[in-house]
Amino acid sequence: MTLDLIAVRRHLHQIPELAMHESQTHQYLLELINEFATDNMEVFTPEQLPMAILVKVKGSNSTKTIGYRCDMDALPVNEKTGLEFSSKHESVMHACGHDIHMTVAIGLLEHFAQRQPVDDLIFFFQPAEESESGAKVAVDSNLFAGDWHVDEFYGLHDTPELPAGTIGCCYPTLFAGTSEVNITLIGKSGHAAYPHQANDMVVASATLITQLQTIVSRNVDPVQGAVLTFGQINGGTIRNVIAGRVDIKGTIRGLNQEMIQTVKTRIIEICKGIEVGFNCQVKVDINQGGYYPVNNNQKLTERFMNFMQANPDVDFTVTMPAMTGEDFGYILHHFDGTMFWLGVGNTSALHTDTFNPDESCIEKGINAISSFLEFEMREDD
Repeated sequence: MTLDLIAVRRHLHQIPELAMHESQTHQYLLELINEFATDNMEVFTPEQLPMAILVKVKGSNSTKTIGYRCDMDALPVNEKTGLEFSSKHESVMHACGHDIHMTVAIGLLEHFAQRQPVDDLIFFFQPAEESESGAKVAVDSNLFAGDWHVDEFYGLHDTPELPAGTIGCCYPTLFAGTSEVNITLIGKSGHAAYPHQANDMVVASATLITQLQTIVSRNVDPVQGAVLTFGQINGGTIRNVIAGRVDIKGTIRGLNQEMIQTVKTRIIEICKGIEVGFNCQVKVDINQGGYYPVNNNQKLTERFMNFMQANPDVDFTVTMPAMTGEDFGYILHHFDGTMFWLGVGNTSALHTDTFNPDESCIEKGINAISSFLEFEMREDD
């Protein structure tokens, strides 16, 4: 039995679900897995992450366990592709290509179900990548311990920046780490005609944002790079009332933890200065969760890149680090492994309502990755 992977992808595309609510997706994946289950396979749904699925394919002469992760969740985006198989769920869409990720993983699982691997393989179908960090929940709850121990982890992310089926990778950092920044300034509201009787947080917030924008330009090594962006600010109710409260929301992006910590520290220090300078209260909440930098392991990544470059059937390119975030970074913070790109062709950007991957990437991706995993099992460490 061979699955129609294009049909699989299109079905998954029609049933997108948000983080920790991937029930239909979970059920459909289980149905597919059961279609080609063998005596060498074990399927497990963990209590600590009930939307997840783990599948172990037992090796014929195992000396290690290789993990392969794909993410399952979608985004709160109203699809506008006009495709016949568009999302059936209002204002939810696979706008980041996780339907492609899952289909490639299902194709790989079917491949190794039919061709028993040498080493054990564990497939981790992970919920909640876009928010709530299912990777962190899994790692922190010791999901990959005991019978489900993993020695090295691999995973992909699709990209419209590369032709369909092209594999891209780099060392050491593929994706930046990210942190959410929430700042609240509390002063005193009042009449616009009597500013001396109020404490204006619009003015304070304007000064704060201006000062915060000096962190990257003056505290971060310019050849390393970081991003500090504030995309939301809310304050005031009407033009002639001085705002006594302003809320600011933003994000930090950095290529290593030290850089992210530097930015965090400077944000807190500058906010303390605003408290003194404007005689107000400034509350700061910075939450990184599981969105650590995706730092690829040197040994495994060099082996991966060398194999892909030497394989005449694979289009491979060395890429630059990206400032996008991925909670696979939390897995790589605890396990050796590699994340890489799979090109999906010239479509609109990730997270847009017209994102439409070239489905020819699916078969090309499966062929390249399965070949590498078989090679990795033969490698003598």
